Amino acid sequence: GYAELPTAVNITWSSINFKTILQWQPKPLGYFYTVEIHGQTSDTKKKCIRTTETECDVTDALQDVKETYIAHILSVTPTEMDDFEEPPFAVSEKFTPYTQTVIGKPEIKNYTQQGSKLTVMIKDPLTPYTFPNGSFQSIRDIFQHDLEYKLYYWKDQSSGKKDVTTKSHTFEVSVESTKNYCFYARGIVPSRRENRNGQDSTMTCTSVGRSVLDEYGAEVFIIIAVIAIAVITLAIVLPVILCKRKKARAAREKEPLNGV
Repeated sequence: GYAELPTAVNITWSSINFKTILQWQPKPLGYFYTVEIHGQTSDTKKKCIRTTETECDVTDALQDVKETYIAHILSVTPTEMDDFEEPPFAVSEKFTPYTQTVIGKPEIKNYTQQGSKLTVMIKDPLTPYTFPNGSFQSIRDIFQHDLEYKLYYWKDQSSGKKDVTTKSHTFEVSVESTKNYCFYARGIVPSRRENRNGQDSTMTCTSVGRSVLDEYGAEVFIIIAVIAIAVITLAIVLPVILCKRKKARAAREKEPLNGV
């Protein structure tokens, strides 16, 4: 019966860009799990009915991203029981997608460094939610003006980092025209109390005016200089040695043979 079934433990919500996975333990043995999603104002939705897995994609049950949800993970038998007997279940922590989903890595769509201006364009990460026409909504479509981007940038080969924030997709910052710069961006939702900062994008560097010295450092030039000096020295000394050896050989050949 239901009374003998263990209930789920270690229930966690994992959500990036509104794709939300519910996870728990342990693996079931001789029974199954069914997930129920309960919203404060929405109807209860059942997901992953009679599953032997210990995770469940509940994204489409959280359509109202500003709603607060809890999950009931029911432990159920392989066959239907009496409707009057309620299966045992475990209850998750509360979860509100709008305030708790992690903002994923933004994409550096394009960048240019022309003269003293560095321009960087950001592409919004997409969510699993769609518009009526079937196209995917971006995090900008959901967060609207709550979403900001922060760009961190610095001179290549330098540790001095600066940052600038924008509510749009484009950064324009003043830089030194002869220097290369590296940068990355992240999404931010300042209205959140926690989890404001998103994941960092891939770091990118410009290549305007990049010299071999910038690329490899002074150590390589020192090595090249030492090798060059060695080659030049050899080029000067070797002919002198060969010349002396030639003269010595010629002198020996002119000497009369002993006993003649």
